[in-house]
Amino acid sequence: MDNLNSILIEGNLTHDPEFSYTPKGTAVCKFSIASHRTYKESTGRKEETSYINITSWGKLAETCAEYLKQGRGVRVVGRIKQERWNDSEGKLRSNIIIIAEHVEFKPSFKQKEEETIVERKIEEKG
Repeated sequence: MDNLNSILIEGNLTHDPEFSYTPKGTAVCKFSIASHRTYKESTGRKEETSYINITSWGKLAETCAEYLKQGRGVRVVGRIKQERWNDSEGKLRSNIIIIAEHVEFKPSFKQKEEETIVERKIEEKG
């Protein structure tokens, strides 16, 4: 039996996405988000921010590369993957990323006509 590996996370892009193709021609888009959490402690309200790396593939990667920009809010549904490698000194390293299966784009609040057209295109593709 497979274990459940599913995550839902929301945040804002920390930088513009990096888009490329694999040698076999598969589209891949990598981006990271900052996800904020506010909580209460005896000394008052505290805020913590987690920075999460996201990777999307195929048509979803192409759509992310086209519409995502630094600061844009997203909601990502996906699965957690642990990458492992040996560094230059032979030490085992690892990193946790999210493989996106669905990305929901939050509205952009800029008033440019161009931005409004992009929002309509996203809704039509949806």
